[in-house]
Amino acid sequence: MIFIKKTSMIFIILGFLLLSGVNAQNNDNIIKLKVNDHIFDVELENNSATQELVKKLETGNVTVNATDYGNFEKVGNLGFSLPVNDENMNTEAGDIVLYQGNQVSVFYDTHSWSYTKLGKIQNVSDLKEVLGSGNTVLEFSLR
Repeated sequence: MIFIKKTSMIFIILGFLLLSGVNAQNNDNIIKLKVNDHIFDVELENNSATQELVKKLETGNVTVNATDYGNFEKVGNLGFSLPVNDENMNTEAGDIVLYQGNQVSVFYDTHSWSYTKLGKIQNVSDLKEVLGSGNTVLEFSLR
């Protein structure tokens, strides 16, 4: 009887540890995007561009001065280049992509083009309003 209780306890503990590990791994692909005073969670893609972006963010936040383009995105120069893995895609609100290796675009509407997808903003309900019209500052960070 004691053996069964100990075995059950071990499985419960192992299950907890495994689930905790899954949650920790899921948080590894989340970065923050600050626009004005609003902070969004961004779920990153798994590609060479995002791996390099995370390395850059480990040394400090990345600030991008973005302008409105085409009434569907905010785009700005990163100030450095990332690896390009372009694919033709149909973007939607919340998509964050790399354009020409050194520009980042945050979409608040749909568009079709060839980009390297960096990630997706998790809660886009007020994204267009937060981005506003005209120029805005995008600040990417790990926390």
